[in-house]
This record gives sequence, C-alpha cells and structure tokens, in this order.
Amino acid sequence: MAIPSGSDFPLENLPYGVFEARDGRGHIGVAIGDRIFDLRTAAEAGLLENVGDRASYSAGSLNPILEAGPELWRALRERLADLLARDGDPVLRNLNVARFFVDQCSARMRVPVEIGDYIDFYSSEQHATNLGKMFRPNAEPLLPNWKWMPIGYHGRAGSIVIDATPVSRPCGQRKPASAAIPVWGASTMLDFELEIGFLTGRAAIFGVVLVNDWSARDIQAWEYQPLGPFLGKSFATTVSPWIVTMDALAPFRVAPPEQDPQPLSYLRIPGDANYDINLEVKLETEEMRRRGMGPIGIARTNAGGLYWTFEQQLAHARSNGAKIRPGDLFASGTISGSASGSYGSMIELTWGGSKPITLPSGERRSFLEDGDEVTLHGWCERRGLRIGFGVCRGRVAPAQICAGSATQER
Repeated sequence: MAIPSGSDFPLENLPYGVFEARDGRGHIGVAIGDRIFDLRTAAEAGLLENVGDRASYSAGSLNPILEAGPELWRALRERLADLLARDGDPVLRNLNVARFFVDQCSARMRVPVEIGDYIDFYSSEQHATNLGKMFRPNAEPLLPNWKWMPIGYHGRAGSIVIDATPVSRPCGQRKPASAAIPVWGASTMLDFELEIGFLTGRAAIFGVVLVNDWSARDIQAWEYQPLGPFLGKSFATTVSPWIVTMDALAPFRVAPPEQDPQPLSYLRIPGDANYDINLEVKLETEEMRRRGMGPIGIARTNAGGLYWTFEQQLAHARSNGAKIRPGDLFASGTISGSASGSYGSMIELTWGGSKPITLPSGERRSFLEDGDEVTLHGWCERRGLRIGFGVCRGRVAPAQICAGSATQER
C-alpha cells in the first residue's frame, strides 16, 4: 500500500496499538502510513491463520500478544509485512480491503496494554546532575549511589492515561518559603518530563513508547524526603498510543556512554544497548491557540545518551527476585542533554523558575499554566529510513475541588 512521504509509520515500523471500534470494543491495530490495520478483523477473515491464537487478536489489549513471546512477535511481524507491502498479499487484494483499515485521524486510541506495574527510573546523567546543582548547590550534584545502580521509584499504574487525555492540575501539600506551616491547594509548579518507556513481554522487552511523567514540583519538594516521589507524581502519566517494537528499532542501536566506575557484574551488559531516538517537546498555550500561532519547540534531545540502558534498568528491577510480567511499564526518567535547549523538563529549562521562557505570544512560562498543551515527539532517522513514535500530548486542565478542603489556593 502507498505510504505518505515522511510518515512515522512506514512498512519497516508496524507499531501496535489499541483503538476503539464502532462496536465500542477495543481492537488491536497496527499503524501503517496514516491508517490503522485492524488485526481483529484480519484474524476473523482468516488472514492471520497459523500466526498465534485467533483469540489473542480479539482481546481488548495487547497483553495476550506480549505473553506469547518473541517467536510469535517475529512471525506476526513477518506476516503483517507481507500483507501490507505495496503489492500486498493476493488474498487481501481479493477481499473488501476497506473494512480492514481505519483512518488514524478519526480513531479513538486506548492505553494499549493492561499495565500491571509501573517503574520510573532516573537514567539521564545530565538530568540528575542539573537537579543536583539546583537542590544541592554546595555539594556534589550526583549522590554517591547514582553511578552504581539505576535509581527508580514505583509509580501508580492506575494513573497512566493515553495521548490527548486532559491532565487536571493536582492538589496537595506545599511549603512555600514564606510560610511557617504547609498549605493545601493546587500546584503552582506543574511540570512535564520528557521520557521514553519500554513494555515487557514474556522473556524479553516488547517495545517502546513516549512517556510524559507529569510532576508537581512544589508538592514533590515538600513530600519527597525521606522516602521519595509520591503525590507529586502519581496524579497522571501520559503514554503515546503506538508501541514501537524492538525489531523496528534494531537498526538504530548505539553504544551507551562509558560507565565509570564499572557497574557490578549483574549490570554489565555489553554491546550497543542504547537507541538513537530523537526527542522533541512542543508547547502551545491557550493564547497561542486563540491567535492561531501553533505550538513552538522548547526542547530537543536524544535518548542515545542515557547513562543506564533498558537492559540495565530491567536487570536491576528484577535483581531482588521481583517478578516481571507481560505489560509492565518501565520509564527512563527525564531525558536531558548537556545544552540548555536539550533539557527535558521545565524545572531545568527555567532553572527552577528563575529564568522564565518567553514565548512568541509574549507570554512567559516558569512552569505550566492551565490551558497549556505539551506535545512529545520521537523518531529515529538514518539513511532514508524513518521510524516514528507519533505524538504524546496532554493539555493542562484546571484543578478540581481538592479532597479534604473546601477551598483551593493558587
């Protein structure tokens, strides 16, 4: 089939997602060009015979496919490539082709897997260093354990939402510098975090998504000692709808940064274990939309510089005997480069709010305001081949009535 030039989803990509069909059920689909190939309908038509269990394609999530393991993943990918090639499989050509496809622009996407556990890491040395400089200006930016193991925290799987879901400003305890005691109210320091995440299948990593692990920096600053992130992080995490498989990313493997000191033996994973994934953040305010200005890029970086790799993150997460299940999500933590324009969060881009960003509308931003929309983009590109992730969007909605409080403070 014909694919628009520059598409995120050429035949070499074939990422998986779940969309809501006309019957109201979730259908597993594969992105190809600007359309979605419906695997449930294809399986019912006999196009996926001898490639796994037909019931797996009728599920409302990708979990049965993730559970099936790498052998099925490879066989399914090969079958889909045959079906969707320009000349196509003759069986498909002889059927009513239109019923197998849905336009992406009209599809309502769902979180593609039932996520059992969610872990968010802290894998970018540049990001960790920047925050260390801000919070501990008279000490070493990195804490002594940071280069010995991937640092992370267990997030809340129930607050993971799909692209384009509005994100309500969270409420919680804050401790302004001028206040003698903490106050309760809506966060005034709402932030995005530019991340990528991988999803596990049986015995292997299945694929990668874009992740925005939204953060309320003022709530986080008051609560994180001594046990770490809690309510400042658990209100929402946005994921992109398409899972780009590891097979599609294989041509873009790169060597990670040299690790010094050498990790302990269980974390020594040789080879090109990182991925050359370009990442960009765009911001659009309500005023910019009103004036038809469109979003503006505020940060651009690359995932190839992550200090701790996917394999190391996974090895550490399971090293104490914890069970890893198909559909578990592991996010990288904020990805930042060494230059100011490559920082993956507002707290870094504005250096804690002290250097606000000036937008084309004349507005200034230290942190996110109601109506602001953040869009993450991700893509790999080399020798004419582009593998894209689509987008991961979220628009900030006003705070809802804060639990346990008759009033809100802003």
